[in-house]
Amino acid sequence: MSNTCWVKNTVPKSDCSLSMSLMDVRIVEKIREFHSSFPQYSVTPLVSLDTLAEKFGVAGIHIKDESYRFGLNSFKALGCTFALAGYIAQRLGIPVWELDYKTLPEAANKLGEFTFFAATDGNHGRAVAWAARELGQKAVIFMNKGCPEVRLEHIKREGAEASISDLNYDDTIRYVTELASKTPNSVIVQDTAWEGYTDIPGWIMQGYAVMALEACEQLKKQDLKPTHMLIQAGVGAFAGSAQALVSNLYGDNAPITFVVEPHVADCYYRSVLKNDGEPVNVGGDMKTIMAGLACGEPSLLSWDILKNKSDYFATIEDSHAAHAMRVLGAPLPGDTRIISGESGASSMGFLLELLGNKNLAQLREQAGITKDSRFLLFSTEGDTDPDNYLDIVWNGKYQS
Repeated sequence: MSNTCWVKNTVPKSDCSLSMSLMDVRIVEKIREFHSSFPQYSVTPLVSLDTLAEKFGVAGIHIKDESYRFGLNSFKALGCTFALAGYIAQRLGIPVWELDYKTLPEAANKLGEFTFFAATDGNHGRAVAWAARELGQKAVIFMNKGCPEVRLEHIKREGAEASISDLNYDDTIRYVTELASKTPNSVIVQDTAWEGYTDIPGWIMQGYAVMALEACEQLKKQDLKPTHMLIQAGVGAFAGSAQALVSNLYGDNAPITFVVEPHVADCYYRSVLKNDGEPVNVGGDMKTIMAGLACGEPSLLSWDILKNKSDYFATIEDSHAAHAMRVLGAPLPGDTRIISGESGASSMGFLLELLGNKNLAQLREQAGITKDSRFLLFSTEGDTDPDNYLDIVWNGKYQS
């Protein structure tokens, strides 16, 4: 397999208490109560790959399978639903905790008719479209170039107006933001934060944190705790939320964390390499099968958390994610099958390298990986592009 790249985080630390407070455990527990009011809500499985862990000589490998979330085949609705509730509550001047599945549509109607705009590679846009439909509101979604038609159709089936642009992901965000600013009664819904745009991304991150809280509680029920956590990053909203939640939950006993990105969209990795505390942007097409991670500009909220709390940053190539999809789709005897999409399998792609590649022995030693190590990962999506999934898993596409 191709080599991975990694770097230990030695970025000068700063005060990130405000960003960390968004994922205060008590707040996230209340957000979970909000989510539980939705009839589609259920706790997604935490799959223990015991045979695979035994093969690599570690105590455990546990993967949160988000293909079951809200019937949308990815975790994204956790963020969108709470963000829209936060926006509506803010506009009405009421506490967000007064809103739930039953009261949200009526509250939204008090604001009149408005339109949610979003840029997406697929999963986020589908979740925004679904949430808007649940509220009886409109959604306009733009996908970045190179996105498969099947994901566009998924979004349209949720009732949104949707199309594929000829821009990369970050430029599509800029285009959508400008378009929304010229459209009456519109709201831009993105999970990346920039200067002057932090409320909605913050609410989205808080919604995402429910996933990490569920996973930690599922481990606790087995009297287990992770020693290491692997989290994939695009703009970094999920990674930042998971990092903040586990850091707040476990304190000084928080797991050692690895932030994983595609090699061609490695803005966090490059930011840590630069080592001056400022984020680094990556441009270009960023062609990768890990479309959900093909983002070149770190979210400011997430960068604030990850640069201060995460331990290692790594990049992988498409072949690593594809290999992980096959391993999860055809597991060792006794292990449960996980249908994981290209982005969803990325952290597993790095773990397989971390535990199996002799060239990463130094990293294993440095990160304290032993027979007692227990890994927590998140498969953030299922087969959102079914044809490509089969092409990879059945036909061996993207082998190194």
